[in-house]
Amino acid sequence: MNGKALAYILVATTAGLMSQAASCADFPRPRPVSAKTLERGKYMVQTGHCNNCHTSGYTGKQGNVPEKDRLLGSTPLGYRGPWGTTYASNLRLTVAQFTQDQWIKYAKAVTPRPPMPWWSLRDTTDADLGAMYLYIKHLGAAGEPAPDFVPPDKEPKPPYEARQLVK
Repeated sequence: MNGKALAYILVATTAGLMSQAASCADFPRPRPVSAKTLERGKYMVQTGHCNNCHTSGYTGKQGNVPEKDRLLGSTPLGYRGPWGTTYASNLRLTVAQFTQDQWIKYAKAVTPRPPMPWWSLRDTTDADLGAMYLYIKHLGAAGEPAPDFVPPDKEPKPPYEARQLVK
């Protein structure tokens, strides 16, 4: 191959890569999240008491759990009651499955088993749910999924807390 042919291939290849790079610019890029929005999301997670169940050891350590270890689920602690045994989900993995709009719709519609106070999510504003989503997403996907639900007629592996439904 002579130098002229090699130069042509190099120019053609570079042009092809440049056109591919230009087409990538057509995809929307994530908007930067403001510090104010992240603070609002963190505030909503804290005052909504999400960490109480979705962060292992949070209540026992009176909230003194590093941020990097928060919202990873209640594993291995289960919550056992007449409904069976449930485990608080890993919210960091849950949020990773959704866009912000999908998360808001999910949060407004989900009705999980006890002890999750799902009605609190339903009553939260879209703006605050969006801030929560952005804060949790900011923490990054990490950890493992929660264990599967255990029906009431099966004995769960310890540890678990016994809970009762209030009528």
